[in-house]
Amino acid sequence: MIELNVSTLSQALAANKISSVELTQLYLDRIAQHNPNLNAFITVDPERSLAQAKAADKQRAAGHAGPLTGIPLAQKDIFCSKGWLTTCGSRMLGNFVSPYDATVIERFNAAGAVTLGKTNMDEFAMGSSNETSFFGPVKNPWNTACVPGGSSGGSAAAVAARLAPAATGTDTGGSIRQPAALCNLTGLKPTYGVVSRYGMIAFASSLDQAGPMARTAEDCALLLNTMASYDERDSTSLDRPQEDYSRDLSAPATNKPLAGLRIGLPQEFFGEGCSREVMALVEAAIGEYRKLGAETVEISLPNMKLSVPAYYVIAPAEASSNLSRFDGVRYGYRAAEYNDLNDMYAKSRNQGFGAEVKRRILIGTYVLSHGYYDAYYLQAQRIRRLIARDFADAFKCCDVIMGPTSPSTAFKIGEKTADPVQMYLSDIYTIAVNLAGLPGMSIPCGFTDGLPAGLQLIGDYFSEARLLNIAHRYQQSTDWHQQHPTAVFDQ
Repeated sequence: MIELNVSTLSQALAANKISSVELTQLYLDRIAQHNPNLNAFITVDPERSLAQAKAADKQRAAGHAGPLTGIPLAQKDIFCSKGWLTTCGSRMLGNFVSPYDATVIERFNAAGAVTLGKTNMDEFAMGSSNETSFFGPVKNPWNTACVPGGSSGGSAAAVAARLAPAATGTDTGGSIRQPAALCNLTGLKPTYGVVSRYGMIAFASSLDQAGPMARTAEDCALLLNTMASYDERDSTSLDRPQEDYSRDLSAPATNKPLAGLRIGLPQEFFGEGCSREVMALVEAAIGEYRKLGAETVEISLPNMKLSVPAYYVIAPAEASSNLSRFDGVRYGYRAAEYNDLNDMYAKSRNQGFGAEVKRRILIGTYVLSHGYYDAYYLQAQRIRRLIARDFADAFKCCDVIMGPTSPSTAFKIGEKTADPVQMYLSDIYTIAVNLAGLPGMSIPCGFTDGLPAGLQLIGDYFSEARLLNIAHRYQQSTDWHQQHPTAVFDQ
């Protein structure tokens, strides 16, 4: 059963081949067996999960089931979940039990899905390797000496190791797509505003977006159907008609299912910066798309080279503002000893936040300070506008943009922790998508030295259904997404 994807598991539940309680227990047993080594989950509550599974079985028996009723899912520990420890990977929230549900969690609960647990993550989603978590680094199931990517590395590792059939993630600068690439998964970052951010602990409010992580595009479509909705509690949520993101996936397959599709290949994606091995896999995947009927056109994104410096002004600035609420007063971590109120603030924040979070708070406070706001923050926002304009111009001559998701396969744990700039460059191909607010996804496209690589697909605004179809057609003609890490799968 653990090798079945979400859509197949849904069919098995509908046919009474297995109950949700049995399925949930199967995954809980695997979590108990493998999580001590992988560290993919921060919190697991079997009693609560099995209670949800029993309720889902009753719902199915009453004939009121949907596609996700009884499906066990892992939830990134950035989503507030009522009654669950919700830490955001930080000591600052190490004792915070949420009194309410994030909208994403509400929607999964309403759909009858089962929460298996809360997954490990880079602290406050700040990182590209899942090494900044207060609860320790997550290990990549393909090679436990390597990182799974971040910040949604716990979700990625859980799905790759078959500790869950699918999971949620969040993407601020590539934090769904990059770990999906490093763990051989399909991960989708929707258009900014399509999925509510209410109850999702904020890192950078103009960049953060939740999305699904699963083994196939078909599964991501099922999850996005539940996640996407207008939410009046989120001022950035877009009020638009509900979509069926799986609507194009059932179209009959032909020898040329993507005939007429124009794939844009940015010259900035295919120059220096990407390993030769990963680039060879990406080019082979694009060659497969040509066989499926697509044509390729060369395009340029001239301001993409400025995306990393612009991002690392905007994101820390917003983080500095968002994290000011964590002060040791209302909830979360408070220093045990202090002299007065200011001392309590200083010690609580110093002890409660990790090094990377403090680094970004300091950078953000600096660029927002008097005398530097215009020189840094406003200038970065102007660059952001130019990047969005470059994408708009590109989509005049292509339907989808493709290139590498990550410049390399998974690197060793500890390899880049001493050099923050090298760590930041891990997201060089993904950050521009967040700055522009576009949808993007990563799909498996092969292996080098036993480690997976990802192909990135970038679409125009609200083209998620089209992206999912493009990914699905590739997955119908290849089997990279079906490969599994034998070390944890066969035990």
